[in-house]
Amino acid sequence: MTIAAAVSAPGVSAPRRRLPPDACDAHSHVFGPLDRFPPVEVSRYALPDASLDVHARIRATLGIARGVLVQPAPYADDPSAILHALSQSNGALRGIAVATANAPDELLASWAAAGIVGLRFTEMRAPGGERYPGTVGFNAFRTLASRMREHGLHAQLWANAETLASELPDLVRLGVPLVLDHMGCPSLDHDSADPALKSILQVFRSENVWVKLAICRVSKRPLSFADVRTVHEAFIEAAADRCVWGSDWPYVRLSPAPDAGRLLDLFLEWTADATMQHRVLVDNPARLYGFGGKK
Repeated sequence: MTIAAAVSAPGVSAPRRRLPPDACDAHSHVFGPLDRFPPVEVSRYALPDASLDVHARIRATLGIARGVLVQPAPYADDPSAILHALSQSNGALRGIAVATANAPDELLASWAAAGIVGLRFTEMRAPGGERYPGTVGFNAFRTLASRMREHGLHAQLWANAETLASELPDLVRLGVPLVLDHMGCPSLDHDSADPALKSILQVFRSENVWVKLAICRVSKRPLSFADVRTVHEAFIEAAADRCVWGSDWPYVRLSPAPDAGRLLDLFLEWTADATMQHRVLVDNPARLYGFGGKK
């Protein structure tokens, strides 16, 4: 496969306020170096220069001690770049991989031992209506669920709110913790609350479902992000103990790219109580991802 040269990953500014010790960015990505970790699938976007070294500098600027690396679609079910990052992180990073329905049990066990804590399943569609190349759908989760329980892996779900509202009542019965990407991707086109979001929140309140407060792919106001504040607050009000914060750096397919420091400023502004900030940034990810032996 011919690999296009990487483009520079977006930089970040430091947040205006210092974060609590052991704060976690629960959703970011590493790419490359491409000569060592080339993509498996042809990418639908320019691959960023977002190697482990760049990622570490970004976390240092933000004051983020811990992180969760999510498998990008161009790497399909090959998490070599993430596994390398985990091996060099001294316990500061965890990973979310992608596995097909026929993944060998020994492979899942080795990933879990290396710091992979979940598998990502995607029903979000690329422009044109097909699933992004390299992603795996919800049916694979149904097949893998029993082995995921055995190895302590949760399921990270990326789909639009309508799909999640339809699928969640069935998926929660599989007995695997569920983590919703990008606040469940609700529509903000309605004057009133998205009816699919209401259904998601109903399940979220009462089941073992978590949400990533990652706002940049939901908002249609990329300068202020003000349109997602009510959704952000709705999840915290519904079940603050199962909310984690994520940047989504390095923001592939987003132009202009957000500034993760500014996104942290908004989180601290919208979640003004210091106890709640600590819960979302430190306590909740420690439980969900097993930092400090708290899983």
